[in-house]
Amino acid sequence: MPEAPIYVTRPLLPDLDAFTEKLREVWDSKWLSNGGAQHQRFEELVRQTLQVDNVSLFNNGTIALIVAAQSLRLQGEVITTPFTFPATTHVLSWNGITPVFCDIDPETMNISPESIEAAITQRTSGILGVHVYGIPCDVQHIGDIADRHGLRVIYDAAHAFQTEINGVGIGNFGDISMFSFHPTKLFHSGEGGCLTYTDPSLKPRIDLLKNFGIKNEFEVIMPGINGKMNEIQAVLGQLVLDMVDDERRKRQALRLQYMTELQNLPGVHFPGVGSEVKDSNQYLVIRINAEEFGHSRDRVYEALREKNILARKYFFPLTSDYNCYRNLPTARPELLPNAHKVASEVLCLPYHGELTPAEVTLICHIIRSLARPAAI
Repeated sequence: MPEAPIYVTRPLLPDLDAFTEKLREVWDSKWLSNGGAQHQRFEELVRQTLQVDNVSLFNNGTIALIVAAQSLRLQGEVITTPFTFPATTHVLSWNGITPVFCDIDPETMNISPESIEAAITQRTSGILGVHVYGIPCDVQHIGDIADRHGLRVIYDAAHAFQTEINGVGIGNFGDISMFSFHPTKLFHSGEGGCLTYTDPSLKPRIDLLKNFGIKNEFEVIMPGINGKMNEIQAVLGQLVLDMVDDERRKRQALRLQYMTELQNLPGVHFPGVGSEVKDSNQYLVIRINAEEFGHSRDRVYEALREKNILARKYFFPLTSDYNCYRNLPTARPELLPNAHKVASEVLCLPYHGELTPAEVTLICHIIRSLARPAAI
């Protein structure tokens, strides 16, 4: 058993001397927040990296999503997925919006366009989709639905940094996309996030909303919030950005090893993306069919933890099962059969550049040891 825990992910950290040297620029400027030189430089780097026209940086992804809903003036009801991190749903509640849960596609695990259309009412103002594990939503179908019904579309792209569809950055779809720069993400800035959007007229409103609504020294023109990214976050983000390509190559090698060592194991399925999609390499996810495999996902999870391997059940339970949402009419389990099935099967395995081939082999050995004898 490993002496130290094997975590599901580990944050990229630049050379400490390089970080300290870069911080000297901040110390010399004595400008720590409010859109200083590091912020401006980092925002442009993010814009280029994500291949988008417009970017606004934030201190974290949740505040960014709250501002996204505010900037589009969403109200009433917004249709969303229950298969996501709690922040996605909380953002709607913080804006006084009723979350309307709809079921997910059983294969992509993303919000189902057919379920979206069935959930639209006169109170619906928007759709909040999630590119789960960096797998893109059906952006074309969702866009068509939104156009027909006059709805706005926000995508939670927390997992989808540099995901592309046919060479187009994922941040170009919908009205607004949010990217998280949390330390659990392949790319991070300690904490942080950003919004991307195709309509340049949104930028003044978004940037006002994240800065208390302050227009100038004497005018506050809307009730904003403090969502600004500081200069130290921007410095860290710039340095981590230089490390992303190498980290992605390491993760791709690990994915190949996982798939090779677990290939042809009945009941173990690797969700994937189509050939038209550039993968973000955010998570290494398997789905475990208990009947075919011989044990449930939960038993595999516990067996790994017994060996100090900390896999994660992203996302279980569903947000619709939380106490604060379970009484909503659309939270009833019988309305969300695909979401409940997927939530009972998914397991995110350790997946980061510090992981060794020997550790991957150990993880795969534990999983294979639980399979039905005839499956090995």
